[in-house]
Amino acid sequence: MSRAAHGGRGPAIRLAGLRKVYTTRGRPPVVAVDGLDLTVERGEIFGLLGPNGAGKTTTVEICEGLLDATEGVVEVLGMDWGGDAEQIRARIGVSLQDTRLFEKQTVAELCALFAGLYEPSRSVEELIALVQLEEKADTRYAHLSGGQRQRLAVATALAGRPELLFLDEPTTGLDPQSRRSLWDVIRAYRDEDGGTVVLTTHYMEEAAQLCDRVMVVDHGRSIALGSPAELIAGLGAAHVVEARAPGLAARVDGGVLEGIEGILERHANGDRLHLSVTAPHVVLPGILRAFERAGVELEALTTRHTSLEDVFVHLTGRQLRDGGES
Repeated sequence: MSRAAHGGRGPAIRLAGLRKVYTTRGRPPVVAVDGLDLTVERGEIFGLLGPNGAGKTTTVEICEGLLDATEGVVEVLGMDWGGDAEQIRARIGVSLQDTRLFEKQTVAELCALFAGLYEPSRSVEELIALVQLEEKADTRYAHLSGGQRQRLAVATALAGRPELLFLDEPTTGLDPQSRRSLWDVIRAYRDEDGGTVVLTTHYMEEAAQLCDRVMVVDHGRSIALGSPAELIAGLGAAHVVEARAPGLAARVDGGVLEGIEGILERHANGDRLHLSVTAPHVVLPGILRAFERAGVELEALTTRHTSLEDVFVHLTGRQLRDGGES
């Protein structure tokens, strides 16, 4: 089957009622994905966000053909893994969170190896330039840093000019400059090649900057779906106030901030307090007076605009980087 046979027909991914249940003898079954519905349109950059064990990596690995679904419909580029596995593999690119390549081969040799698996494919020189590894072209894989290995993994995923690209934590281990350079690579793949991207990330700025839409998943279910701007607007708070003081969470739970107008939501943990507010200049005087009356000595107080991170905390009650997915 040629690439043109399915080009532009229907969504890039369609999931309906997707379930994945892990069973181990002597233990209760574990539901990793619980009835997930998802449509990823062609030509968009789509992000999956979720706390530990949310099911996002399991969902992506089912789409990649690495895991079988327990129940539900899984269509990738209009095809099904049960009958079209070879055709799907020829048209997707995958960069795993932890990619291991041949230690003794050089960057150029590894790019040549992956380019040789596809027709058509990118040239070795193009792949190396895409991820800015020209100076490491003759360096063995064993001698690359973690960030350089991550960039090389993305290059190998792009070798076959895929229609659909899966990126699991693509910029982990990269310095800020390299991270932004890789963002440019991903945008160019979408804008110039017309490709579709599905990524997971722990960097909320990355999701906000790159993704046309994001889905927040928790306990294997979708709890929010939309563009970053839509999700932020839906929170209803334009600003965030963050404070730090010894034992601050206990003070807040004791009612220190009760009755202050303009506080829409609060999360307190240990020495830290996170408030979603309507207008800082209206709310802050009341907060400071309340802390003074309670004898709270602040170590830090900051204000900022609401971000995608705040949406995530609002929906899940957790920070995204509270450890790895189980």
